[in-house]
Amino acid sequence: MTDEQAPWARRPLSGGSLDADTASDDTSHGGRNDRSSTRGRPSRTRSTGRFLRDVVLILLAAIVISFLIKTFLIRSFYIPSASMENTLMVNDRIIVNELEPALMPIHRGDIVVFRDPGGWLPPSTSVPETGITGIVDGALSIVGLTAPDSNNHLVKRVIGLPGDTVACCNAFGQMTVNGVPLSEPYILLPAGVTKVSRDDFSVTVPANSLWVMGDNRYDSADSRYNRDKPGNGFVPFSDVVGRAVLISWPIARWTLLDNYPLTFAGVESGDGSGKNNTSVTAPPTPRATTSGG
Repeated sequence: MTDEQAPWARRPLSGGSLDADTASDDTSHGGRNDRSSTRGRPSRTRSTGRFLRDVVLILLAAIVISFLIKTFLIRSFYIPSASMENTLMVNDRIIVNELEPALMPIHRGDIVVFRDPGGWLPPSTSVPETGITGIVDGALSIVGLTAPDSNNHLVKRVIGLPGDTVACCNAFGQMTVNGVPLSEPYILLPAGVTKVSRDDFSVTVPANSLWVMGDNRYDSADSRYNRDKPGNGFVPFSDVVGRAVLISWPIARWTLLDNYPLTFAGVESGDGSGKNNTSVTAPPTPRATTSGG
């Protein structure tokens, strides 16, 4: 039987048959498209999961790095009192270099943050923050963005290094270090007052210690007024957190903090070496983590 003789060959193809074939073909393609779409969804889900995982890992790494920086390099502190006006104002925030004095030398004129050497501060009466505020403040303190223990620390300017003889006041009302009078442009005095300290004194700074004073000379409970406390008013290197580098907040007061090297340029070392502008690096001793204002 030839193709022409076959019964199906003599029947004309109906539109219905073509439609059915086409529909069948479309359905099969549609099925493939649907399966292809289904296969794509898990891939997109996995990509989203990986992205979220990466974000979490980045955040954790940032927190760890910030914690290490806060612990070993720099920290932020706020200023709770007026003792350093007009250099530092109440509620200023400062950045402190924690490598000093353990690895980098302290100079006369540096502003340092230190733990209470003993009895300099009254007992703390502050109440810890609670609720959401306390949680946020605690979290920020871990990475060094807040300093909830600033009230337990002090910030003053270094006037005397180990071996220095610091005295006040000469006939002109000036401070002297190793007999050299100081011209101190950073201090704040009451109107009409020229004497840079209300009380007269003369001290020699012992080894591994500092003599510190506030810039607001008539409103600062500094080394002068703690000579009856443990340590006789001197600050041991082991209590020093670091050197204040800059004012970071408020933005309008952003500035690097000066140690006025010209003020101390003519001062020779109190150890008899004759060196000018002497600086001292603390001996390596174990140090706890800290804060200050």
